[in-house]
Amino acid sequence: MDKRVDDEISPSLRGIGMTSQRTRNRLVSRLRAQGIKNMVVLDVMRRVPRHIFVDEALASRAYEETALPIGHKQTISQPFVVARMTECLVHESRLTSVLEVGTGSGYQTAILAKLADQVFSVERIAALLDRARERLRILKLTNVRTRYADGRAGWAEYAPYDGILVAAAPVGVPPALLGQLAIGGRLVIPVGRGPRQRLSVITRLATCYEEELVDYVRFVPMVGGMG
Repeated sequence: MDKRVDDEISPSLRGIGMTSQRTRNRLVSRLRAQGIKNMVVLDVMRRVPRHIFVDEALASRAYEETALPIGHKQTISQPFVVARMTECLVHESRLTSVLEVGTGSGYQTAILAKLADQVFSVERIAALLDRARERLRILKLTNVRTRYADGRAGWAEYAPYDGILVAAAPVGVPPALLGQLAIGGRLVIPVGRGPRQRLSVITRLATCYEEELVDYVRFVPMVGGMG
């Protein structure tokens, strides 16, 4: 079943001015110029209203190429990073089951929900998860399950996943996430500390894991526990 954001969303969600469809079209043109090639990913980015995932005071900046605060010392990633990580994850075919570590605002979750049959998303900050759930409900995305938990452990109940996307940077790749990848599955994850981290794509093969460095990014650090 194609779980897409309803095209007939209310005018308040479609946006006006700096949050309008025209602004989203310009965003997609910019992403193409920056090197995003997957047309399915670009179409999703065109259609998901990013401005509803940030505070109203920041809505006019939602389509700028910048990370924005969402509270609790967390951010919504800049559009290019969202597009790049998503493009790395989906690769060439539609995904059946995806795990997202770090629901955050819910924006990346909404993108994934239009590209996968089922999305499982884990968030360690309860207040962020509550707001993300409401936004996903407004967008009528019914193929998403969320969980309040420490993302380092993944979500073993529904493993294996043919895609795992991590939205915070651990010092090293959590072993639990590697173990929850299906054979042929891809883990997209920023790794390291400091002002920038390595964005890696790790593919699980029959007898080993293959890692590829695809870019350098800046994410909040992955921490343990729940808050």
